[in-house]
Formats: sequence, structure tokens, C-alpha cells
Amino acid sequence: MKVLVAYYSKTGNTKQVAEAIYDALGKVEKELQPISDSLDPIGYPLIYCGFPVHAHSMPVPAQNFLKRIPKGAKLALFSTHGSLKGGQLPQQAIQHALGLAKHAKVLGTFTCRGKVEDAILEQLMNRPEHKSWALEAQSAQSHPDQADLEDAKRFARGIRSK
Repeated sequence: MKVLVAYYSKTGNTKQVAEAIYDALGKVEKELQPISDSLDPIGYPLIYCGFPVHAHSMPVPAQNFLKRIPKGAKLALFSTHGSLKGGQLPQQAIQHALGLAKHAKVLGTFTCRGKVEDAILEQLMNRPEHKSWALEAQSAQSHPDQADLEDAKRFARGIRSK
């Protein structure tokens, strides 16, 4: 089975998780590719798609990629975010992704924390309506950590076994 691990990453958080997933897949025909307008998901029976959570949602390039996934393809979604584990914002982003990928067979989802850019945190700290989230996101500065990457590997192996 040919497997694609596709990711969109601005800060490197999602790329780290994608690399952990790729490594965990072992000796199968696989590719690790950043999401771009030219990345074609056709021909991959199993696709892992990762993205960072931006403003309760997902970046446009990742949205466009999910819309191009062929009907019936098996899909596993993963994301990185500054929120606490199990938080509402990453769950909203995953729900958005699931809506875009409704034509695929989604086998599972995985989220983990990731460092938020200092400039973004600084901007949000100065806006009263976002200050509490910015304070929460500051605690994600050491993520993804080794435990997060091991969790991502377990996720990848679990999906592959389905």
C-alpha cells in the first residue's frame, strides 16, 4: 500500500509530528511531502494529513488539499496547536477538516500541542479578548516534545493496522 504523509507547517511543529508519523510507518512504500498547490493526493490509498490550528480552523492550503482527496481514500488527520490537550479550539479545527474530507474514509485523528510564534503571542497578549488563550498557549512552548512525538508514532501505527 502506498502511503502519503502530507503536512502544512509554518513553525516546524507539524513537520516534526509528520516526520514521527512517517518514521513509525516502517518499511512500506511511503512519501513525506509538505502540502502545496501541486501536491496530488490521487494514487495513495492511505493519507495522513497534518496542519496547525489557526484561529479555530486550519490554513487554506490544508483545506484545499483535503478537498482534493479522492472519494473512498483512507485518511488520518493530525494537528498541532497551542491550546491545552483536548481543548475546544483544536477540536473545532478537526471538525472543520472532517467536514472537508467527508468523501474520504477517516480512520482517526490526533492532536498535540505545539509552540506558538512569539510575535503572535505578543499580539494576542495585548488584546483583552485573547489574553487568556495567549497565557494558555505560552505553556506549549516546549511542544511538541518527545512524549508528543511518541504519541504520534503510536497513532500512526494504530491507523496503519486498521
